[in-house]
Amino acid sequence: MSLTPKLDKRGRFAKVSRGSLRCCDGFTLIETLVAMAILSISLVVIMQLFSGGLKSSRLSDNYTRAIFHAREKMEEILLDDNFTDMAMEGEFGDGFEWKAQTLRLEPAQEEEAELPVDTFSIFSIKVDVSWHEGSQEKHFEISTLKIGEKEKLKIEY
Repeated sequence: MSLTPKLDKRGRFAKVSRGSLRCCDGFTLIETLVAMAILSISLVVIMQLFSGGLKSSRLSDNYTRAIFHAREKMEEILLDDNFTDMAMEGEFGDGFEWKAQTLRLEPAQEEEAELPVDTFSIFSIKVDVSWHEGSQEKHFEISTLKIGEKEKLKIEY
């Protein structure tokens, strides 16, 4: 269909009915509003998904840092030869705090006869790393046992 104006017999512009130009009309207001509503709803959903992904990434990063801090502190404690029943705590420089506890384990009476308890000692070591995530406090804890000869461990009672 051509968009050039039509002239009648006298050379004047011919009246065109509304139905004949229907294919060339633009969008109605309702169609535009519906399209904008669909677009805005889908953008909100996409932004929420992106925000959730960033939050999960930050939480995962903090847990990874807590694991590294806990392993570092555990290795530091295990390298020390002076073992006693004690509790320690401190801070790392990046907002993470730690608590460590070493506890000498006493064997049960029936196990004492079977084990050479006078030459070996068993210690339970726990390291807890905590940090603040928004208004919540998060924790990561690792624990291990250390078995060693009493002469080498320099145990203080």
